Amino acid sequence: MVNITTLARCKDRQTDASKGPTMQAQQLLNQLRFPELDEVRQYLRSLSTHTLVGVGAFAALTTYWYTTRPKALKPPCDLKMQSVEVPGGEYARRSALMDSDKHMTHLYNDAKTMYEFFLRGARVSNNGPCLGARQPSQSYEWLSYSEVAEKAENLGSALLHRGHTKTKDQFIGIFAQNRPEWTIAELACYTFSLVAVPLYDTLGTEAIAYVIDKANISSILCDVPEKARLVLECVSGSEHRVRTIILMEPFDDELVAKGKDCGIEILSLSQVEAIGKAHHHQPVPPSPEDMAVVCFTSGTTGNPKGAMLTHGNVASNCSAFIKVIEDHLILDHHDVHISYLPLAHMFERVVEGVILVHGGRIGFFQGDIRLLMDDITTLRPTVFPVVPRLLNRMFDKIYGQANTSLKRWVLDFAFKRKEAELLSGIIRRDSIWDKLIFRKVQASLGGRVRLMITGAAPVSATVLTFLRAALGCQLYEGYGQTECTAGCTMTVPGDWTAGHVGAPLPCNSVKLVDVAEMNYLAANGEGEVCVKGANVFLGYLKDPEKTEEAIDANGWVHTGDIGKWLPNGTLRIVDRKKHIFKLAQGEYIAPEKIENIYTRSDAVAQVFVHGDSLQACLVAIIVPDPDFLPGWAKKRGLEGSYGDLCNNMDVKKAILEDLLKLGKDSGLKSFEQVKDITLFTEMFSIQNGLLTPTLKAKRAELRNYFREHIDKLYSKIKM
Repeated sequence: MVNITTLARCKDRQTDASKGPTMQAQQLLNQLRFPELDEVRQYLRSLSTHTLVGVGAFAALTTYWYTTRPKALKPPCDLKMQSVEVPGGEYARRSALMDSDKHMTHLYNDAKTMYEFFLRGARVSNNGPCLGARQPSQSYEWLSYSEVAEKAENLGSALLHRGHTKTKDQFIGIFAQNRPEWTIAELACYTFSLVAVPLYDTLGTEAIAYVIDKANISSILCDVPEKARLVLECVSGSEHRVRTIILMEPFDDELVAKGKDCGIEILSLSQVEAIGKAHHHQPVPPSPEDMAVVCFTSGTTGNPKGAMLTHGNVASNCSAFIKVIEDHLILDHHDVHISYLPLAHMFERVVEGVILVHGGRIGFFQGDIRLLMDDITTLRPTVFPVVPRLLNRMFDKIYGQANTSLKRWVLDFAFKRKEAELLSGIIRRDSIWDKLIFRKVQASLGGRVRLMITGAAPVSATVLTFLRAALGCQLYEGYGQTECTAGCTMTVPGDWTAGHVGAPLPCNSVKLVDVAEMNYLAANGEGEVCVKGANVFLGYLKDPEKTEEAIDANGWVHTGDIGKWLPNGTLRIVDRKKHIFKLAQGEYIAPEKIENIYTRSDAVAQVFVHGDSLQACLVAIIVPDPDFLPGWAKKRGLEGSYGDLCNNMDVKKAILEDLLKLGKDSGLKSFEQVKDITLFTEMFSIQNGLLTPTLKAKRAELRNYFREHIDKLYSKIKM
């Protein structure tokens, strides 16, 4: 039998043995000394409670930042190669988003025409709200998709009843500001395979008369009596085909009598809808090959040209835009678009098409651009198309409010933090910088904007990058013209760098062709931008000569813009071919390139650079920025009112020095720099005839308007 005492002793030995290694390790740790840790402990003990709380708060904020920081979205393609060269030896490139060289015609099988776009939207929205408008200080009131469709069918049926058909008298004029009736009129045309022809008053009476005659328009929808009177004035005393003017707003008997004198019947839209309801026709749906719209481009010289665009053109352009963004932003019936950019131009119409095909809603501004911000805060849009001028104003306003060095430092610091996230692929509006700094500017746009797109003119890299960071939404830049429906290139999700207009859209290819006289060669990745694809127009209405100038034998549209391929496959617009001129010594000048550089000056709002073959140098008319000039001048010890500063020779000298420095830094050659300038206080605008409706400079008008100033500048220059 085993002795119990012996068992107990054995157990004690096992217990001691099991404790042995632990005790040995503890003894070893006690023998080792870590003076650095001791110093840290002593330092922490020496800190005050407030300091320790601050350190803890900083650690908590850092932890919160890392845990709430969203992951960067994966770009839809390799951002280092966003376009692919198309075989054929022409240096043409296509979108890297496509698997083949075939141009995209549609994205949804049930949306190949603009009529089908609307039908799909009605289905996916489950007959939700479609078009909305508001009265001053009121909420938006909405028409549902079925109500819009009914009104369009009634209007279209009335047009058919009055003799319009797909093959005879198919052109319908629309002369109105953005409003629900505009889109209803357009849909009425699409429903019965008629063709919308937008008119706009900035064309001028001569141009409106020209368009009416060119398209043989017999029916015109106008929004207000003033526009009806303008039409009557345009056709009065001349042979014309106009038989009917349909007015959206009330009018008086005097207008009816005046119309009768011209052989034109004046009817209200409600009257016409009643006629259509009494003589209802079944829809005559168009095919993708059928013409949808004739969009007359204002141009900078001569009569406007009517670009003929098919349903397939517009549908492919809308579909390509959706294709580019679809992995990063899924549009649906919850999306809301603010319509204020002119519907007479294709940019706005393409954006509306993108909204309608997803069953979204379109809210129209009140018609007064001064009330736009009130409309935006009431509507709270999610989709907001913009033009560079509006972006510049937003940028100027934000920085104008940072009117002390401390505020400017805080704003710049917050921007740098947001920019760092932006360049890593993260876009958001819930960071600490959004809550502390950028909340107000986001709220001014309604607080829900998640998609913005800009086009029509160049926007500076500084402004674009800042607003992308500050607004915390996806902001894309596109490039194109009416002849390719609206856009032919666009930046892709994930590439939030500025200074380029993106890669070709999936619906078209882009190539650059030699412009030898300007030393731009396609072999060097430079040349005139040419576009070919499903979005390229049919040609100009009844103008084969102009059509042949625009579209070559192989179907490429020549834009007149000079582009440069960047290493990542994106396009940069660097020049303009059509406005080049030669100085007396034989040097070619592209004034728009110089103007784009000079407008980077904080003191400058607008620039017109002039030169001709009789002169050996350039001069410029400068419109200083009224918001920035006083502060800019004060830093240089110059003070006074805006008018006084513009008449101050020291201010003029300082601005000229700033322009020349910008030009030198941007690589302008000496003959590309202006020799003298005149400061002018009135902005170039559509109203004074110096800008086109798409805000492009009317160079001939500018030259004539400032002829006296130009001659005076040259008379003082000694070469």
